[in-house]
Amino acid sequence: MPSLLLTVFLLQLAIHMVNTFGASSINALLWRMYNSLPVSKSESSAEQRELKSKFMKVRKELNATSSQDEFAKWAKLRRQHDKLLEQLEKNKASTDSTRSTFDSAVSTLRWLGTNGLRMFMQFWYAKQAMFWIPKGWVPYYAEWLLSFPRAPLGSISIQAWFLACTAIIILVSDALVAVVALVGSFGSKTAQEAKKEPMAFPSEKAGAGDSKEEL
Repeated sequence: MPSLLLTVFLLQLAIHMVNTFGASSINALLWRMYNSLPVSKSESSAEQRELKSKFMKVRKELNATSSQDEFAKWAKLRRQHDKLLEQLEKNKASTDSTRSTFDSAVSTLRWLGTNGLRMFMQFWYAKQAMFWIPKGWVPYYAEWLLSFPRAPLGSISIQAWFLACTAIIILVSDALVAVVALVGSFGSKTAQEAKKEPMAFPSEKAGAGDSKEEL
């Protein structure tokens, strides 16, 4: 059943990607994507950015105004400053609450779609063979381990296939990281050697000596 084999591999790959990049980084990326959508929260974020821009402008003008020489102007700017600051704090509290709810919902859906789905598949297909091992290829104890816990003897269980996919993904991932690191270090080393290597210029004295010899 190639479809189930591929599904298990892709699911384990998704779990590995989540563990590699981190749940917080993925949540932050999804939050930015959510804010870019034309929804009410996006409008709230745009309003908050506008308020922040006005606040910084008023604050800059307030700092440049003397409270003694221009008291009336300073008092007016101070009231605007305090009002904008209060609005910013309210918007920030609302945004933080929405962000917390968003992170909680995304984390729950991500777990259900990765580890939760893996646990369900391991239970649902526990008695089903992923594929069969040719008879006589491995000893009896190896057949028992590969079919653990409830798959038919002589077959590969879904648990064993999950472990095999995990091992392959980790090996390929480590190899890619090593190759990228090696290429990067080789490129930086080549650039450093190119900077350190002096350029050869013809000597004026040598040129003068050659001209005398020719004369």
